[in-house]
Order: sequence, then C-alpha cells, then structure tokens
Amino acid sequence: MSHPSATRIGIIGGGQLGRMLALAGIPLGLEFVFLDPSPEACARLVGEQIVADYDELMALERLVSETDVITLEFENIPVAAARFVQERGLLFPGPRALEVAQDRVNEKTLFGTLGIPTPPWRAVDSLEGLRAAVAEIGLPAVLKTRRLGYDGKGQAVLRTPEDIERAWSALGSAPLILEGFIAFRREVSIIAVRSRTGELAFYPLSENTHERGILKLSLSRAHDPLQAEAEAHARKVLETLDYVGTMGFEFFVTDQGLIANEIAPRVHNTGHWTIEGAAVSQFENHLRAILGLPLGSTALRGAAAMLNFIGELPPIERALALPDVHFHGYGKAPRPGRKVGHATLVARNEAERDARLAELLALT
Repeated sequence: MSHPSATRIGIIGGGQLGRMLALAGIPLGLEFVFLDPSPEACARLVGEQIVADYDELMALERLVSETDVITLEFENIPVAAARFVQERGLLFPGPRALEVAQDRVNEKTLFGTLGIPTPPWRAVDSLEGLRAAVAEIGLPAVLKTRRLGYDGKGQAVLRTPEDIERAWSALGSAPLILEGFIAFRREVSIIAVRSRTGELAFYPLSENTHERGILKLSLSRAHDPLQAEAEAHARKVLETLDYVGTMGFEFFVTDQGLIANEIAPRVHNTGHWTIEGAAVSQFENHLRAILGLPLGSTALRGAAAMLNFIGELPPIERALALPDVHFHGYGKAPRPGRKVGHATLVARNEAERDARLAELLALT
C-alpha cells in the first residue's frame, strides 16, 4: 500500500521559533528542513538542517528543491535572498514584508500611509541632522538604528542636549531614526494571522513587560478595550502587504489610544503563551496560513502568562512543582541576555494566574 509523501516545510532560520513551528507541525504530519549557518542551531533536533549562510544561493536552491513551501523564523535575512527564493518556489511571508520590517523608516512610513498613529519621527543621517531632528521633536527622544535592532540593541535615549553627541558617537556609523519618547501606560501586542486564502484571525491582546530591552513577561488580556483598535491596525497592514502567515504587532498604550511601535513578520515572542493558552497556537496557525488550510480558533483556554527565561534556565523540578506551569527549554547554551526558554502558566482566571505567577517569578 503506497503512502502519500509528507508535506515538507522549509524554514529559513533554525532558532527557537523554528523549533516551535516544527513542534506544532509534526502532529499535522508535516516535515521540516531548516537553513541556518550554525551547526548548533536548536531546531536541528526536530528536522533536517542545511548548514549555510542565509544568502548562499546553492543552499537556497537546495531548500527550494527539497520542500513544498518556505517560511522564515527570522526577519533579518537579506531581501535579495528572499526574492531569489520567491522566484523559484513558494515563500510566505514574501520580500515586501521584510523590506518594511527591516527598516524602521519604511515601517513608520507604511504606518503613516495607513493612518496608524506613530511617535513623531525623523530619519537621521548626520550629526547636524540629529540636532535638527531633536529641535523638531524635542527631548526626551530615542535614537535607533534603522536596521537590525532587537531586544533593546542599537538604541540610545536622549534626555538632555549633552546626550546628542554621545548617542551619535555610539550609533552614528549606521543610518538612524529619531523617535519622540512616548509616555505610555503599558505595552501591548497583537498576534495576527492571514492565510493564503485571505482568511484572518486575531489573538487576544498580550500585555508585555520588558527588562533591559528584552521581553520578560506577557499576559493574555481577555476583553481588552483596545482589542478592536489593535485588530483594525493589524488588518490594514496584513492586507496592504498581502501578507501570509503570523505577524506580531507591538503598540504603546497612551491616553489617546494605541501608538504603533513595530511589526515582526513572523511568529512572535509575545505569542508564546498561545501554545497552551489558546485553542490553536500562533505556530500551528502560521503553518495553516502558509499551506492555505482553514485557520484555527484563537479563543483563550484560560488566563495565560508567559515568562521568558533569560541567560539561564531555572531548575526544571522547581518550575514543574508549580501548578499549571508548562516548561519550554530551547536547548541553547546559557549566555547573559540570551532567551534560553520560557514557561507558560494557564489558570482559570486572572486573579489565580497572577497569584501563581508570583511563585514562578521567584524562580528567576
């Protein structure tokens, strides 16, 4: 009796996001091939790995030839490499989303075109230009690299005029953007999904806490009054980019409503709670979207919290001794500032979740 061959998904990037995509897809009968330059990529245990740079054309050709559809877990691959793949196979999301998300000026310009509120901003290419931008926007402000900034890297806060030259010296070797400092009440994100068929799905908002620029904690928020506003902004971006897959969209909450911070064209750290906390996870829905399958329910299974383990993992036996805790280790070597795992806690209500979360936080 013959068996149909399994659908094979190519993933550019072999980190924990690729690993969690594969863990979501294996029960669906999917197989995975990763392209990552590190022989120690943590996703290598859940699929095949092509060890090569992201722009190595022979490796990209091989990835296309060995898979049915390709996606990415990491948005900073060269746009030229994404175009190369798209010309030869199916790539979701496509190069346009990368062009926007890789450059903060492109991102802010798109938001402005779509009527999505942003902080005041100016592109900065010289020390004189930085001084002029500060004169327009005022202080405090945040100077950021236009490209390759993540987890708080490539940023400097300007509070006084004396900070201008110091920030320029630290960051001025790359194209920059100055953004007005937003006095926000909280940070939230929405995980949004769009399928090849145009079907859309949105998860309940996450409320996020960062430490030293790195996400520490995400809490699911049922019936958040800003849910509809976040969905409307995300819908505009997804449809304008003809986006396929899961996207993370981060916002600042102000007295005037939501101010857009940035998008991530991939599954997102603030949506990790969906693995146990939602009916269908962001990872499974990303795979459904790129395959054109019906999207699954984003309904909450309870009140969820996700705590990142940064630098090192806590003792697993202590974490698992706590009720309702789900432990995820990424198989990565400990290193300061590195995300090495997370835990999700799902409780019956927010009060119960928050009480148990205090015990979990005590382990980190």
